[in-house]
Amino acid sequence: MDYAGFLREVEEGRVPPVALLHGDEPRLLDDALTAVSRALFSDPSLLALNREVFDAGGAPVEEIIRAALTLPSLAPARLVVVKSAQALPAKSAGALSDYTRDPNPTTRLVLLAGESLDAGHWLPKALPPASVIGVPRLTGRGLLAWLQARARAEGYELAEGAAQLLIRWVGEDLSALSGELEKALLFAGSRSITEEHIQGVVGEHRVLRTFELTDAVERGETGRALTLLESLLASGEEPLAILGTLARQARTTWQVGEWRRQGKPVEAIAALLRRPSFAVQALSARAGALPAAHLSRALRRCWEVEGKLKSGGRPRAELTLLIADLCRTG
Repeated sequence: MDYAGFLREVEEGRVPPVALLHGDEPRLLDDALTAVSRALFSDPSLLALNREVFDAGGAPVEEIIRAALTLPSLAPARLVVVKSAQALPAKSAGALSDYTRDPNPTTRLVLLAGESLDAGHWLPKALPPASVIGVPRLTGRGLLAWLQARARAEGYELAEGAAQLLIRWVGEDLSALSGELEKALLFAGSRSITEEHIQGVVGEHRVLRTFELTDAVERGETGRALTLLESLLASGEEPLAILGTLARQARTTWQVGEWRRQGKPVEAIAALLRRPSFAVQALSARAGALPAAHLSRALRRCWEVEGKLKSGGRPRAELTLLIADLCRTG
């Protein structure tokens, strides 16, 4: 059974007596556990009485099986969850196999492994094949469907264009996407989430952080600039997009420096850049305070980093070094 099929079965109330879900996307493992808990216990108080959670790194398999053999309290079923199931020792295989051949009919044993397990791993081999469910990373249409399903679960309809925009701006990290979606649901004044809602919640903050980054670089505030870089990368901003912003700033600063050396007044430079005079004033002062060689070098460094990123360089490291260079005053 695949992950989507497992969720459909659970939503229809058919939770298997034993299930191993394995994959390196923790959000999807959490989603599966939430679905199972809801299917088994409509009353949260019964969930508290009848769910027992183990960490495989510190729980002997005998203790897990004893919990699975325990009868439920005031409910038709009991849920035993084993997190980090990949940490169970191989010597557990026999005991698990024995249990799964004759599982307690009133218990649902759910093992969650936070990594993909290949067919040769002892854990999938110790369980019935039908109980082993791979949890793949979501991409493309699957990612869109996941976002839209989360919105529907909260009583909202997420337009496909809005979902695509959210992924483009935030990236494919499910935790980050879930957080930004929750903000959009709170921000929306209706039950239909549009691209405008996503722009209002996500786009404004990303644009603001990008502006703050270029401002920090202009002021030579290395610590602040690097903190903003980390924030942008964590929110899913494309490294090449960040580099493009820094390169435009370096090119503009270099150009302003050249125009100053040619004797152009600030008002004329502002007209050429199509920017307000007050904004160009600060840029002009910075360009005038730096040697021409420094401004040229800053632009060359941007080109060098572009080449490295496009040839497989490490984005975080390259951008960190670039920002440190750009913040220096010569």
